[in-house]
Amino acid sequence: MTRTLRIAMNGVTGRMGYRQHLLRSILPIREQGGVTLADGSRVQVEPVLVGRNAEKLKELAARHDVAHWTTDLDAAIGEADVVFDAAMTNLRPATLAKAMRQGKHVFTEKPTAETLEEAIELARLREETGVTVGVVHDKLYLPGLVKLRRLVEEGFFGRILSMRGEFGYWVFEGDIQPAQRPSWNYRREDGGSMTTDMYCHWNYVMEGIVGQVRSVTSKTATHIPTRWDEHGKEYTATADDAAYGIFELETPGGDDVIAQINSSWAVRVYRDELVEFQIDGTHGSAVAGLNKCVAQQRAHTPKPVWNPDLPVTESFRDQWMEVPANAELDNGFKAQWEEFLRDAVAGRPHRFDLLSAARGVQLAELGLQSSAEGRRIEIPEITL
Repeated sequence: MTRTLRIAMNGVTGRMGYRQHLLRSILPIREQGGVTLADGSRVQVEPVLVGRNAEKLKELAARHDVAHWTTDLDAAIGEADVVFDAAMTNLRPATLAKAMRQGKHVFTEKPTAETLEEAIELARLREETGVTVGVVHDKLYLPGLVKLRRLVEEGFFGRILSMRGEFGYWVFEGDIQPAQRPSWNYRREDGGSMTTDMYCHWNYVMEGIVGQVRSVTSKTATHIPTRWDEHGKEYTATADDAAYGIFELETPGGDDVIAQINSSWAVRVYRDELVEFQIDGTHGSAVAGLNKCVAQQRAHTPKPVWNPDLPVTESFRDQWMEVPANAELDNGFKAQWEEFLRDAVAGRPHRFDLLSAARGVQLAELGLQSSAEGRRIEIPEITL
């Protein structure tokens, strides 16, 4: 038996909504005949493309053989089984609240809101309505971080000491070469901000792999003050395009861990992937990107000697061993979509929900406060 879920995909003309959610998740799920459930039955997906640009929607629908598209968000929500949102952050709370009040299951990009108060209200509304809500935690489903988490669970690191992350790349200003990111990302009044955008990711990465975030010390910067938008018009960047954070974590076993994560859209890449995380422990270390993960055990750790007078003759990268997947790992966005759809059909909570999302919004909010006030800020528990 196969049932079909009608999915209203709001913001599908944007980069993330189109590439990761429509092109690499929902369409492949449709093409494979849906998702197999625990009882052997299947659930198929029927996307409805939603946005504000009718011409773009019509073109996307024709290109990908999607039968339905609309610029009427309210109507799409009313007719949907699942509402997905990847539109601008400042519009998201109203969309999610409207869907939940109508009893619709929700799957949404992050951040779920611009303020912690709004994010908590959304989490409370989910508790009241009982619908299934999933918040995109895509990086925890990526092969590199799946391997990194497995090393943690297997006790590979011994006592974890620290975590380091490097994320970012050069986003062109838009005057000579078009920018790779939308201009609203660099306008605070439109919901833009590196901190707002990425600290919600780093919160669930740290939580999901190492432990709860207990404090934040952050410094933000707007390195590129002038940019050009999609129409070639010059504008002033009012949002931070880089954030440098130090986080104190607590593992489930009660150990303290220091994490440092640098995030920048004004940095040129000299590493294997656009984002990399390193965990160091008493018994070993590992470095993971989106796909690859390498590790070095204590017994295999070399003993370098500092000598600035002689050139280095050993290749440190060659001293690490690649961690095997030991399983076939699908696209991270698609994998979470499939897990969420199974939860929605079963009517059970999704493990990455609006409360987890609220903690991400909280970390971003406190990160901006830390930078503005120049101090370390402890992170209180959120209660609904």
